[in-house]
Amino acid sequence: MYMRLKDGKTKVLTLSYDDGVFQDERLIEIMNKTGLKGTFNINTGLLLPEDGVREAGKSRRMKLSEAKKVYTGSGQEVAVHALTHKWLDRLPRGEILNEILNDRINIEREFGGIVRGMAYPFGTWNEELLPVLEICGIVYSRTTFSTEAFGFPKRWLTLNPTCHHNNPRLKELAEDFITSDRHGRCKMFYLWGHSYEFDDRNNWNIIEEFAEYMGGRDDIWYATNIEIYDYIKAYEKLITSADCCTVYNPTDTDLWFEQSGEVVCIKAGNTIKIK
Repeated sequence: MYMRLKDGKTKVLTLSYDDGVFQDERLIEIMNKTGLKGTFNINTGLLLPEDGVREAGKSRRMKLSEAKKVYTGSGQEVAVHALTHKWLDRLPRGEILNEILNDRINIEREFGGIVRGMAYPFGTWNEELLPVLEICGIVYSRTTFSTEAFGFPKRWLTLNPTCHHNNPRLKELAEDFITSDRHGRCKMFYLWGHSYEFDDRNNWNIIEEFAEYMGGRDDIWYATNIEIYDYIKAYEKLITSADCCTVYNPTDTDLWFEQSGEVVCIKAGNTIKIK
């Protein structure tokens, strides 16, 4: 049995963008036009006050009312980025709890749903942070260390992306992801960044060309961070008989695997016999 992703696919693409800035609106328009999905990590304690004035070249963050308009109903995930974007690896545990938990509470209150994902401010973390994240109900957290690879994380609380959108090898990596065969293994392309960088560098063409090239493909699953996490964790719960001929899916998620060249879907709660 070899794991397959949603609808039996072997490739998944996800994006992750930070800080809750007004340029996210344009990015989401590009993503939705091309079918891309991802996660927007925001600092609710740094949102621009409703009576605040955005100064050109200075204020990038959205007001809460703007953020709700941009993210709500967009099909994208909203996740934690810590309340005020502090260096979490330098803080006492109590302040870490405040930064993570209150950001999560605010996001859930204002945008709905249950928030379980996060990106580390500045990308920094240490081992002492991980138990605190678990206490706060966080199940994955993204770093800023680019692997330039397409693997799935061994530890979801130290989730490393494939690359930043300004990586000079972005086009090469995208082409490799599309064309290469990893001997039937599933692979994930994980792109991260800040949407304000496209304004700062006047290079919106980078994400537009990436989205146009990567989007709209039948062999790619386009998913948010939490959707990928949930699918992988559900797949890990599959139960097989000793001879691997009987498979039970105890989860509420339809799952796919390949055996002897055949892609099989096992529905949520079902038990099946395979050859």
